Amino acid sequence: MTDSDSMMTKHPTVPRRVIVVGGVAGGMSAATRLRRLDETAIITVIERSGHVSYANCGLPYFVGGVIEDEGDLLLQTPQRLFDRFRLEVEVDTEVIAIDAAAHSVTVRPSGGGAERSLPYDQLILSPGALPIRPAIEGFDRVRVLRTVEDAERLFSDVEAGPSTAVVVGGGFIGIETAENLVNAGIPTTIIEAATQLLPPLDPEMAIVVQAELEAHGVEVRTGSPVAAITATSVILADGSDLPADLVVGSIGVRPDTRLAQMAGLLLGPNGGIAVSATGLTSDASIYAVGDAVEKVDSVDGESSLVTLANVANRQGRRVADHIAGLPVVAASSLGTAIVKVFTLTAAMTGWSEARLLRAGRPYRVVRAHPMSHASYYPGAEPMSIKLLFDPVTGEILGAQSVGGAGVDKRIDIIATAMSGKITAPHLADLELAYAPPFSSAKDPVNMLGYLAENALRDDRQSVEASEIDALRIRGWSIIDVRTAAEHEQGCIPGSRNIPLDDLRDHLEEMANQKVLVYCQVGQRGHTAAALLEEHGVDVKNLDGGWLTWQAVEAARLQSAGPPLTRAS
Repeated sequence: MTDSDSMMTKHPTVPRRVIVVGGVAGGMSAATRLRRLDETAIITVIERSGHVSYANCGLPYFVGGVIEDEGDLLLQTPQRLFDRFRLEVEVDTEVIAIDAAAHSVTVRPSGGGAERSLPYDQLILSPGALPIRPAIEGFDRVRVLRTVEDAERLFSDVEAGPSTAVVVGGGFIGIETAENLVNAGIPTTIIEAATQLLPPLDPEMAIVVQAELEAHGVEVRTGSPVAAITATSVILADGSDLPADLVVGSIGVRPDTRLAQMAGLLLGPNGGIAVSATGLTSDASIYAVGDAVEKVDSVDGESSLVTLANVANRQGRRVADHIAGLPVVAASSLGTAIVKVFTLTAAMTGWSEARLLRAGRPYRVVRAHPMSHASYYPGAEPMSIKLLFDPVTGEILGAQSVGGAGVDKRIDIIATAMSGKITAPHLADLELAYAPPFSSAKDPVNMLGYLAENALRDDRQSVEASEIDALRIRGWSIIDVRTAAEHEQGCIPGSRNIPLDDLRDHLEEMANQKVLVYCQVGQRGHTAAALLEEHGVDVKNLDGGWLTWQAVEAARLQSAGPPLTRAS
């Protein structure tokens, strides 16, 4: 499709009539931006729920009482939108038909009533996504959390004081909901059909999130889907019967394309509405934004589904610009996401290692386990960061981080670097703000750059934790270069402890060996590998050290199978 035919003059002779179907992020961004660009346009917003502009990402925190006043979730009301922007907003009103040929929509009050036909010059669809409700016996009693009305119902359930709760689905919203239910004093279990929580994360990162949930009293059940839901319990496929006075479903969402299909619009390969870079659909007068549309993936350029509020806001703004005749620059999506899990933060951007493996995309990985700021300054908190990049060009393909303070900052820096086409080694050259309360002289992002630089130069070949068994079979010795005290607290089975400072005294016995070295996080191992290589030893260093091996092994044991690995 082409967009040129739909470009409009900034001040048309006859006021353009624009109908926006769906509010919240994408729809309201389009409506308010267009008003700022065109004072004469007749803009009508149709919203099927009772609230046109609300913070849906804050709904779990209202349920848990963190946000005490429901009014704080309501960003704008129809009256305020009319007073400031002269937008005609109709809530509790549903679009029941679209006549694309006649440029009109048919609307009806949600509670029933007379139907009306409204004409448009441009139509903007922002219907969002629908919660997935699988065909499971008893699922009709499951609460979902997508709208203010959903939150009000769930809040009332919590106020009634259920003795047990089960959250079906271990994604971002499911975890936030579980945390808030526990904070409300309700014993809660999360059920995830996959073998790990947070499927967008790699297993060794997700297992840390699970440990945090369990440490705060959340029971986690993975690897067994729900078979049935009764009036008092949730029954799993493995036969487990979990008591559940309250059941919340957070299995995921699917694009709401009912209106698009009414209008005869083309859908994309993932079932979302197909749109151009300017948000135009296959109809030159209809735009679409938000969770219902397909986006261009930043890593491979293919169509994908991304359900993020900031992406919807950006799309709404771009659609308004295009309607008003302003140039629009195409923007792809990284899928950057973050979640709070009690005292922990988990964040990601771009592709995971599992996704790269499934796609057969070559990559390299480096890991770091830094502190949030200078370790000698009080309050420093640990984090784990994983960076994935192209083994030839250094293009950053994705990153994940789990830890305390500072996780958000580091993922945001990497996401910005990806948008700016900064390669992994060049992260070392970023001049980031430093003072002991905020960072280290070598920021964690800088450290990732140094590690990537080393990996691309192959001067210290690193090994993944998943490769250790194969190396052991091929006769490699495993040397723990940490202190004796660290070794005694936990070590890789079969490894020998030779502290880094004593390594030179053992050079002769390692002369004809193949040696894998490891330390706590990889830094001392790198130094040990450099020393041994200088003395002619065939040596490799374990990427991420003991901390990464622990997480990888815990994830492997939970999944009851070997981890996915790259070809040697």
